[in-house]
Amino acid sequence: MSEKSPALNSARAALDDAMELLASMRFAIALLTVICIASVIGTVVQQAQPMTNYVNQFGPFWAELFGKVGLYTVYGAWWFLLMLGFLVVSTSLCIARHTPKILRDLKSFKESMREQAIQSFRHKSLGYLHMNPEAALGQVSAWLSAEGWKARAQVRNGGVMIGARKGAGHKIGYLAAHSAIVLICLGGLFDGDLVSRLVMWAQGKQIYQGADLNEMTDVNRIGPSNPSFRANLFVPEGSRSASALLTMPTGVVVQQLPFEVELKKFNVEYYSTGMPKLFASDIVIHDRDGTSTTATVKVNEPFTYQGLTLYQSSFEDGGSKLKLKLRPLQGAQDSDLDGRVGATTSLKGDGGEIYGLEFSGLRVINVENFGKPEGATDVRKVDLVGRLEQHLGSGAKGPGDKSLRNVGPSFSYKLRDASGQAREYNNYMLPVELDGRRVILLGVRDTPADSFRYLRVPVDDKDSIDGWLAMRRALADPAQRLRAAKHYAQGATPSDRPQMQAQLEATALRTLTLFAGAEGLKADAPAKDAAVGGLPALSQFIEREVPEAERARVSEVLLRILNGSLFELHKLAQEQLGRPAPAPSEQTQAFMTQAVLSLSDSMFYPAPALLQLDDFQQVQASVFQVTRAPGRMLVYLGAVLLIVGVFAMLYIKDRRLWLWLEAAPGRTEQTRVRMALSSNRETPDLPAEFDALKQRLLHEEA
Repeated sequence: MSEKSPALNSARAALDDAMELLASMRFAIALLTVICIASVIGTVVQQAQPMTNYVNQFGPFWAELFGKVGLYTVYGAWWFLLMLGFLVVSTSLCIARHTPKILRDLKSFKESMREQAIQSFRHKSLGYLHMNPEAALGQVSAWLSAEGWKARAQVRNGGVMIGARKGAGHKIGYLAAHSAIVLICLGGLFDGDLVSRLVMWAQGKQIYQGADLNEMTDVNRIGPSNPSFRANLFVPEGSRSASALLTMPTGVVVQQLPFEVELKKFNVEYYSTGMPKLFASDIVIHDRDGTSTTATVKVNEPFTYQGLTLYQSSFEDGGSKLKLKLRPLQGAQDSDLDGRVGATTSLKGDGGEIYGLEFSGLRVINVENFGKPEGATDVRKVDLVGRLEQHLGSGAKGPGDKSLRNVGPSFSYKLRDASGQAREYNNYMLPVELDGRRVILLGVRDTPADSFRYLRVPVDDKDSIDGWLAMRRALADPAQRLRAAKHYAQGATPSDRPQMQAQLEATALRTLTLFAGAEGLKADAPAKDAAVGGLPALSQFIEREVPEAERARVSEVLLRILNGSLFELHKLAQEQLGRPAPAPSEQTQAFMTQAVLSLSDSMFYPAPALLQLDDFQQVQASVFQVTRAPGRMLVYLGAVLLIVGVFAMLYIKDRRLWLWLEAAPGRTEQTRVRMALSSNRETPDLPAEFDALKQRLLHEEA
């Protein structure tokens, strides 16, 4: 035993040091600081987003590193929960260590204070009462009781010491504030996913990390007896569901509910800006015993049933039916296509490649800002994205006057190639008037982090893009380009110089071929000079073939030939549609100006065909947050205690008053009173309070 005693004493000393550290104020403050910093990170960095969003925002290296340390699910990260646990232990030890002292102090009036000791206080005084000590004691005690002071007297030889106290609730505030921290942290631990993880571990459940939720099995499902969870329930109109999704840091788990939720009707109202003003769900809850309960769930008005609370979280498309027209950019004919939001199909390209077509959304209302921007407009600037953002920017951030207008429905979809890479498209159903011209907007973006880039396709007097599309298809047809070049040469050749017709025809055909991106690349040409079509192809040709001194003149000639040839192509396309040839006019000129720009941009449109929305049948869905939160009452109680504790510690002063009463020497029927006041906080109003006490208690000061 003598050999083990030093080791045992050392272990006890280490344990005591650890307990002292855990119960210390500096350790609790350090934990609170780190928790606050982590909470700021959890607020700044959007939580539980797709990994691709973080890769686009931070880059591959930092995105992976941040993911490993749990910054994308801060409040469920192991280190965050561990810190909460240590904070609970630290604060609990602190409360346990100080509570006995505080309780003893609450019962103590310190009436045993020596007379000489009270003379050392800052606020002290000496005075006389014109009555004998017995009467003085009764009068002082009555006054203290009337003013809310709790007092206790100690009779001694030669006098009486009165110890009085006021504001003892300050100490209670200390206990309330610290207890609030413990309760709030415990509530957070109980209502987080810690309990669900323990249930999964106990039942042998696993997190599902796949993309197709239909492949989930029983091993990915938690029963309705889970004591604490916070899951999302997706219910389309006319459907019912009892399976909510519980989001975990690495995947999802299905949380089974003890009842089914049926969505009868989803109601939504909008502001003039297009933002939702009110959305509510009319639901029917079908219990397992066959009973049904109707309710309406609104934002900030949840519904509680069998201990589970349903919150209106958001709304989404529930599988709207789409009637589409598939319009290839090459010579193929249009075809009808039926789709449904959330469904997938396939699309065949011009070269035989197969694309996956995924319908991702339908927006019935699109309110955009058409206010005139401040400053003059540079008509020479051809910036599709910049100019379009002036019209389709957020109404909250757009410069100048605001003119909000609903531009009608739009739908979005994705085209996924064989390698799995996808582009997202967003097409409007109705024409939009931009810069005085009516156009159909066809948007595309490469990643979800990018903004949509819009192709503006001009419409005819019937609000149709048939004329533009016929011209686009004719441009891709070598025979049609040749006919257009011949017609242009015949009309542009001077009557006195017929020998120029062949040269004009060849130049027009070469210009149309370059514009259509149909001219092959020379064997010795670098890859960067590949002909992609549109105005950039003409620019590349001029820079490659024309001396710098002649480029301005040649550019002007080629643009004039291009416009004339495209107008002839437009007339041929109208003839194929069975329409009369367009006559030169201001309206035709405006159409051709926009058509040339649109045709040029269409050479870079990364899809073999356009999808136009003809009709739709909207089906909406509600997203409910379903919670079972046993720690909620702990958090509410902790919040109340925190408010009480903070106010008690800030606004209640713990004051102690001592009065020594003794017979005045040499004065009959008089009592000498020595008084002192102390407080836990020296405030500017404390001297005034002591002066008021002197005036009330002491009639004469020495």
